[in-house]
Amino acid sequence: MGYSPGYISVIGAGSWGTTLASLLAEKGYDVTLWAYEKELAEHINEKKENHIYLPGIALPQNLKAAHDMVKAVSKARYILNVIPTQHIRSVFNELKTHIKSESVIISASKGIEINTLLTPSMILKEMLGRPVSVISGPSFAKEVMAKLPTAVTLATEDKKSGLLLQEIFNTDYFRVYTHDDIIGVEIGGALKNIIAIAAGICDGLALGYDARAALITRGLSEIKRLGMCLQGKEITFSGLSGLGDLVLTCTGPLSRNYTVGYKLGQGMKLSDITSRTHYVAEGVTTALSAYELSKKRNVNIPIIEQIYLTLYKDKSPKEAVKDLMNRSLKSEFYGY
Repeated sequence: MGYSPGYISVIGAGSWGTTLASLLAEKGYDVTLWAYEKELAEHINEKKENHIYLPGIALPQNLKAAHDMVKAVSKARYILNVIPTQHIRSVFNELKTHIKSESVIISASKGIEINTLLTPSMILKEMLGRPVSVISGPSFAKEVMAKLPTAVTLATEDKKSGLLLQEIFNTDYFRVYTHDDIIGVEIGGALKNIIAIAAGICDGLALGYDARAALITRGLSEIKRLGMCLQGKEITFSGLSGLGDLVLTCTGPLSRNYTVGYKLGQGMKLSDITSRTHYVAEGVTTALSAYELSKKRNVNIPIIEQIYLTLYKDKSPKEAVKDLMNRSLKSEFYGY
């Protein structure tokens, strides 16, 4: 079976995967959305609704869902990964022998894999042996589904691919900018989730707007510091996939990571928070990976370190704040 030039396979039927699949289907592309849950795939096909992740929101009539991996990717010209980062390797281990050599791979996942410390595009490039583009930026699924104005960044290895994919994803409400800094875009998208947990804690403790503004600003400094250490470009972190995504995730109540942090700040335990939701807050696992990466690269990221200690070493949020505020004094831009 050959591939179809207009056929797109979206791997991962969470809220963001469903949103991107819907956007592409509405543009007239032949889109199949792969769902891990068989019942979810059947429900999407029958009711045109993702009742688990986007309840009450109508999906395009031409959007198809599949639970069968082979069926989902065998004809695909474009394959869009939207799997939670820690599950990318297991899913694509099953998929990779069914992906055509001509297929173009794009990733919309945000995180850093535990143990390997690889970003989603690195995992996929290692497994599939081909270039992987990345789409990221400040974008809540429900707002994009409502067709509210959104702008994102699409990073590719070569300009020609970027221009082609830009046309595929762009709409009159979803504006796509091209870029060439794949690692910078991914690090911004991954680490902002950790800072969002910190912002949620800040608000959960009722520390005020001054504290949150300082946290976002210093958080961006940490993201930039670690990202540049990994050869990301400094300018990337001032863009949509850096500052833009950080501001959204740290201030929007739709943010899962902010919500986790807010509940931690109010005194709830992480195990209780995660057991009550089927949504994935990527910042929780990314905090562990980022902490390990900072130690490996000898990069100072005190906010992220305190979030790691809060999540994994049962440190109280109040103690974490106290330790951050009592660190040794230094120049704002030390290390640059």
